[in-house]
Amino acid sequence: MGIFLKTYIRELKLIFSDIGIILFLAFLPLVYPVIYSLIYNPELVRDVRLVVVDNDRSALSRELTRNLDATQEIRVIGYAADMGEAKKAMHSHECFGILEIPQGFEKKVGRGEVSPAVLYSDMSLLLRYRGFLVATTNVAQEMGSKILAEDIAGQVPMASSLVTGDPMGVENVSLGNLESGFDSFIMPGVLILILQQCLILAVGMSGGAKREKPWKFAATEASCGLDVFLAMLGEGFAYLTVIILPSIYILHYVPLMFSFPMAGDPWEILLFILPLAIASIALGLCFQGLCRERESVFILWVVTSVAFLFLSGLTWPRFAMPHFWKFLSDLVPATFGVEGFIRMNTNGASLSQVSHDYVSLWILAAVYTTVAFFVHKFVVMPARRNNSNNIKLESKDFQKL
Repeated sequence: MGIFLKTYIRELKLIFSDIGIILFLAFLPLVYPVIYSLIYNPELVRDVRLVVVDNDRSALSRELTRNLDATQEIRVIGYAADMGEAKKAMHSHECFGILEIPQGFEKKVGRGEVSPAVLYSDMSLLLRYRGFLVATTNVAQEMGSKILAEDIAGQVPMASSLVTGDPMGVENVSLGNLESGFDSFIMPGVLILILQQCLILAVGMSGGAKREKPWKFAATEASCGLDVFLAMLGEGFAYLTVIILPSIYILHYVPLMFSFPMAGDPWEILLFILPLAIASIALGLCFQGLCRERESVFILWVVTSVAFLFLSGLTWPRFAMPHFWKFLSDLVPATFGVEGFIRMNTNGASLSQVSHDYVSLWILAAVYTTVAFFVHKFVVMPARRNNSNNIKLESKDFQKL
């Protein structure tokens, strides 16, 4: 246990003396979740300005415009004579959307033909596009059901007493995200990705720092496999100790500040996150075999950040992934962490209900710990000893001169 304690204390000293590691373990967990949450806050946009180009000028086209203006997402600010005038209004940010109603719109609808009205949206903010899409879809469905009911009533006597409103009404209830907000949808998963990246990058940077300054952070003498494992365990346990408070802040107080769904038990969530943290630290220990300098970790940051985001299933559903990419996503701890955390924190699932993700995280933790052991035994430890020996030889040669 002497090697374990020696490595544990040495690693804590390294963590609190290296500004780069402090950046990854303190600044990133404190600031990044707030910045990302503020980007999408408020979650919903209301009364987004819209200009209408009505080439039909019929009762139905005016009804479509009135119905869109009555929604909470859209505010119709007026009509434009043609598309040129409407584009000028959009370019000057007087509006953020254009609705073009084609000529003959009412006649085609009356004949039962398709007559598409075209919506143009400014894509500088996706929340505006989402508001336009939701409002126009709801209005189109409502008007379509009304026209269908009138058509049935005209063909079947007394049908007006039987058909009222939408003949097949659909009510959408977003469980765990009642406002259907984008922030509440994506940020719980991003929080897990931030936690994973902070641990991987901090552990990876510490490996580069030890290779750069072996005289300051001397390698632990590891004469056998057990000593290597104990040294690696002490190093990992130091990061597990430091990340406790940032994890509580990220997983509990950030959702509390921004009113994200919080239906899960906090203690069960922390218990679920434990194997995720261990697997992330072990993965960082594996990356130490690639980090010869402290700056090497930034290359890993650039390469892995986007890949981990797509493989987690937040932007690309895992059920739609080809087998190869799904296999790769199974190797990322955040994949199971995101799925389990969202179910627990958003939908109130218990630890037993996310047992598949929980067991998968423990399996990944065991696998990456095993890989990290061999990386440290045959790559990291020999490299650190060689650096130490080279510095000793150089100092002796210097004394002779």
